[in-house]
Amino acid sequence: MPTQPRFVLAATALALLALTAGARAQDKGSVNPKPLPPLADPDAPTTPAKELFGRATGPAAGPAHPYGSYAKGCFSGGEALPVDGATWQVMRLSRNRMWGTPYLVAFLERLAAKAPKVGWPGLLVGDMSQPRGGPMLTGHASHQLGLDADVWLTPMPGHRMSRVEREEISATDMVRADRLDIDPQVWTPEHTRLIRLTAQQPEVARIFVNAAIKKALCREAGGDRGWLTKVRPMYGHNYHYHIRLACPDGAESCGDQAPPPPGDGCGEELAYWFSDAVLHPKPPKVKPKPKPPMTLAALPAACRAVLKAR
Repeated sequence: MPTQPRFVLAATALALLALTAGARAQDKGSVNPKPLPPLADPDAPTTPAKELFGRATGPAAGPAHPYGSYAKGCFSGGEALPVDGATWQVMRLSRNRMWGTPYLVAFLERLAAKAPKVGWPGLLVGDMSQPRGGPMLTGHASHQLGLDADVWLTPMPGHRMSRVEREEISATDMVRADRLDIDPQVWTPEHTRLIRLTAQQPEVARIFVNAAIKKALCREAGGDRGWLTKVRPMYGHNYHYHIRLACPDGAESCGDQAPPPPGDGCGEELAYWFSDAVLHPKPPKVKPKPKPPMTLAALPAACRAVLKAR
């Protein structure tokens, strides 16, 4: 990455920033969300897939199967994470994104049970997937397979939050205003322990965090550094960390991401994220044309059946 021309870096930065916009952890939800209006012609080949999957309010019946890749996929047999557990609470209920494969739901319940052992009181779970996965109306290029979940970097409070609190309380920004490091007023050793615990779970393929958080983890990891390989810097992600599970065994229709590069990722690779081209990208001289939205034709053929299933 560091050897790419500066204009390529800037264009890449702007594109990825666009992908992370919308439906962020600090964006408020609604206590009384309004249903989306019906589509005039849902079967039209030009209808954006996000409009179709965004209107699915419940899961597709049948066995659990993820189809496709993290950014072009869907799943059947989804389950919702219960909104309350002994060591977790689900946030932004109005988004209806507390869904995933049973594999993901069971993983989050196990992780939440382990969190207090490293000094973290419990998980505040943000966006997982829509009931049938697929592209979302706002935010998230991924989260389509039922194998991704965002966990807030705000500790769970000692009380059951009200619906209003879950919709309106903001997650905590962990990154300093200049974006060069974490904010020492809010970052704690327990954050490092929680992310380390998550990365050490064998089901986890990757964890995405802000580059400033990766810098703090590199600094605080100590001698045991193997888990850092899974922790990758990404734009945004200063309010939450993104957990991505590998495809479950036997899920032949699920496309795993390539393994992360070897090493702890704390050297030149991390320094790239603090270059001027990334922190302060210059807008392109010619404004790029927006890409047309993804249609159902871009997804695995099975996703059409997932949408139609009752």
